[in-house]
Amino acid sequence: MTQVGEGQDADETTPPVMTFGAPTAGEVLAERYELVEHINNDSAGRLVWRGVDVVLRRPVAVVMRYPGGDSATEMLQAAVAASRVIHPNLVGVYDAIDEAERAYVVREWVDGHSLRELVSEGPLDAARATAVGNAVASALAAVHATGMVHGNVHPGTVMISDDGRVVLADARTDGADSQENDVRAVGGLLYFALTGYWPHAEAPLHGATAGHGRAAIPDAVRDANGAAAAPRQVRAGVPAYLDDLTMDLLDADIAPPSSDVLAAELARLDVPEDDYLDANGPLRFAAETGEEPSPLAAAGGRKVALGIAGLLALALVGLLIGISTLGGDEDEPQKNPVAAPTSSAPVSEEPAAPAVRNLKISAARIIDPDSRDRAEVRDAEKVFDGDKDDGWSTQTYRGASNFGNYKRGMGVWIDLGGEHTIKSVQVNLSDTGASAELLTGTIDQPSTNKGDDEILKAYKKNPIGQPFEAHDGTTMTFNGFDADQKYRYLLFWITDLPPNGSGYKVGVNEITVQGS
Repeated sequence: MTQVGEGQDADETTPPVMTFGAPTAGEVLAERYELVEHINNDSAGRLVWRGVDVVLRRPVAVVMRYPGGDSATEMLQAAVAASRVIHPNLVGVYDAIDEAERAYVVREWVDGHSLRELVSEGPLDAARATAVGNAVASALAAVHATGMVHGNVHPGTVMISDDGRVVLADARTDGADSQENDVRAVGGLLYFALTGYWPHAEAPLHGATAGHGRAAIPDAVRDANGAAAAPRQVRAGVPAYLDDLTMDLLDADIAPPSSDVLAAELARLDVPEDDYLDANGPLRFAAETGEEPSPLAAAGGRKVALGIAGLLALALVGLLIGISTLGGDEDEPQKNPVAAPTSSAPVSEEPAAPAVRNLKISAARIIDPDSRDRAEVRDAEKVFDGDKDDGWSTQTYRGASNFGNYKRGMGVWIDLGGEHTIKSVQVNLSDTGASAELLTGTIDQPSTNKGDDEILKAYKKNPIGQPFEAHDGTTMTFNGFDADQKYRYLLFWITDLPPNGSGYKVGVNEITVQGS
């Protein structure tokens, strides 16, 4: 079991950090986080511990560094920024504390292995490599949608849990990177997953070219000019479209797509029919239901695009020649007249409407402007993980159904990652009797009481359809969208809770958005 820290995993030669006041098993930090086991140190000397949140009784990872203060500013700022982005493919960040002599970040504990460890046992097959790349690109899309940069994408910060979930950990905020470099790093991950080699000669991983121990990753095979060999030249069986996409992402002369576009491209790769690819949860490799895979969209590569463009051009020339041959001059009788088919049906000149499908939710968070302790803003990712039996829920409120008379309500804010035409939104609840409405807006604010209040005030001006009052079912469907308008942000806002025996409570198990 390895839990990455803020940088690369250290190899066996990394010396232990011997500091006055170093932590010991059983110590409780901030009167809440009990240290259980020292797991490893990263290459920057940070200590990674497995711990337990004694208040919520859940496992956590504690990443510590000595000293705190100014030297820990970047680590703490990165943790605060990461805590604002909730996504199933991002490691959750719970706390960041500076005690002067030491500082530490408390985050989600992932039972599993890093991509570095997984590939050390052998390269991944194309479908699994694609699923990992799709998950990372989806996580980056959520980060980039807030204007932030991750800046630390590599095989040591990609974790694959024992249940198949792929998560990206340990963002950095030192300003030394860019969203474009984040996207190019996905190309590096694909190359590594497919071959077991690292393609970035100018920035090798720790110990990559002359390394040793478990942190070493061998450098890619290169030609006389230093260019890395394509995955298909290294390993047989790599699909051409995946080879092209990987090499295009690594090519500095080709502008990379945005992270949300890359995630969409990877999600549409032509994988085997009996497989399932789902970046929002465990790996179930297959094409998305209701969508035909698009090799062109999947490849994203200039080679495939140019090839198909050439074929289309030839087909168009052939069509024009055929029309010219069959048409002739109006005054000259045709030698071989061809009867044209007739139809009484009217001919429509309007293009066919795009097919309606389930739209991908890129991020979600809980909006709670009147909260006292922000205790209920966790687990928003469960509302779009595909499991209708488990989701986010409010606490139990006593005294009144409107959140005990001290909250205007609570809601789930979702980000579609880009603008879409929406046909309907379906919300599955845990119980009957809730009152709620659907709102929309154009702003995103930090996950704070003030930020949530600004979102609520702005979105209240834009209701979608009619609200549900004491709904007698567990499914609410909102259809009142403007067909000529595109939407990105939605807010499912709950105003009254149903009784649960000891008070009032409701859960939002799943939100599904349909559109194009």
